[in-house]
Amino acid sequence: MLRPSRRLIATLEAVLDIASNEAGRPVQSKDIMRRQSIPERYLEPVMQRLVHAGVLAGVRGPRGGYRLARERRRIKLAEIVRLVEAMDRENADELSALGERVIRPLLEELGKELDAKLETITLEDLCRRAEASGIESEARTRLDFSI
Repeated sequence: MLRPSRRLIATLEAVLDIASNEAGRPVQSKDIMRRQSIPERYLEPVMQRLVHAGVLAGVRGPRGGYRLARERRRIKLAEIVRLVEAMDRENADELSALGERVIRPLLEELGKELDAKLETITLEDLCRRAEASGIESEARTRLDFSI
């Protein structure tokens, strides 16, 4: 079975963390790293790419961090996966003739099928799955309705 890269899993965790925890305030990298146990070397480069791709918005300043650039229901998993795969390809080693002509085309064919499925899944869908599985958002626990 093919396995997603650690970078891809960390990226999806980080974006889902932001979607679940922003509640009107930017989510700081240190909080994402703490909650998801993501090393900084995975997080920062991909977060900048997500900002440039229009998935996230970076907020500067002492209370800065990241927030979604669009509504959760408008962000498809496929665009995040494609971005991370492009980063992984940039760091890929040269392939042999067999790898280049046989294995890579097969993986690309399978990738197209997976991409079609990922186009149907949004961050909103993942947030609902997280809630259904009992994963609580820190943003919900810190809401204060006192007057």
